Amino acid sequence: MTHALDTAPDRIISLLPSATDLLFDLGLGARLAGVSHSCDHPRAAGLPVLTRSIVDSGASQAEIDRAVSEAMRAGLALYSVDGELLDAINPGLVVTQGVCEVCAVTPGTIEAAVRYLPGCLPAANVLSLEGRSVAGILDDLRALADAAGVTELGEELAANAQVRWDAIQPVSHNPRVLTLEWVDPPFYGGHWVPEQVEQAGGVNVLGAAGTDSGRASWEEITALDPDVIVVMCCGYGLEKNAEFARELLAKTELRAVREGQLWAVDANAHFSRPALGVVRGAEVLAELLRGRECAGESLRLVSQPATI
Repeated sequence: MTHALDTAPDRIISLLPSATDLLFDLGLGARLAGVSHSCDHPRAAGLPVLTRSIVDSGASQAEIDRAVSEAMRAGLALYSVDGELLDAINPGLVVTQGVCEVCAVTPGTIEAAVRYLPGCLPAANVLSLEGRSVAGILDDLRALADAAGVTELGEELAANAQVRWDAIQPVSHNPRVLTLEWVDPPFYGGHWVPEQVEQAGGVNVLGAAGTDSGRASWEEITALDPDVIVVMCCGYGLEKNAEFARELLAKTELRAVREGQLWAVDANAHFSRPALGVVRGAEVLAELLRGRECAGESLRLVSQPATI
């Protein structure tokens, strides 16, 4: 929950990568006083890090899934916040999220970290970003800009993003598309990802706009028989997603793979994070569905059509 501030905050803490990206888009990098362990914006390097994960990010996908599932069943938070460091920084604005307990720190985790400290957090503006759709992401951008005292710039950026979104030219052949936010085990894309597929002209075969991503079985995926498969594992860039796709290539005989329609994309930049990159993500999908690899390493065709 947020409340109005008398003055624009001069010290901002971002506890999720998408908020860090949005803050730099808003020209507020100089006010950023601390970030999460997963904030990888190049201009945020060297800032104090206030969070850590209980899950080993270097583990295999199956091991990460198992660790996350066990922690969730036990009621354990996946992240911890350095309450003493947060108190020492004494921010005027703390940005977190309430969309996904797996993706980033939630307000409850912050409250637990500072519960027994006498410092600043009760007086700070804690903004929880909640966008689960493209419209929701733009609303979050406006809310962040308003909380930081740059309301007009937020409105301008949101309007420009909407113009770009509306200008995307969809393909006309409407291929059936499966997006994979995890491969082992398979999870299909949710939240804004189905909107990205549909804006590009595809038919999203699993998942609905505004709803959570979910687990699927390979039997279910085989029965759906998608025309195109896009690997966009959450938390990874293009190279790692291409690696996951190559592993999938060796394990499956799905028609999309045989026909050369297995693709990898930069999930961090364009799909996983509720930031302005999702607009570019829909543009990338439109190019992908036309069979084009984009310049700038946005996506990669992993499989080639089988030859007889």
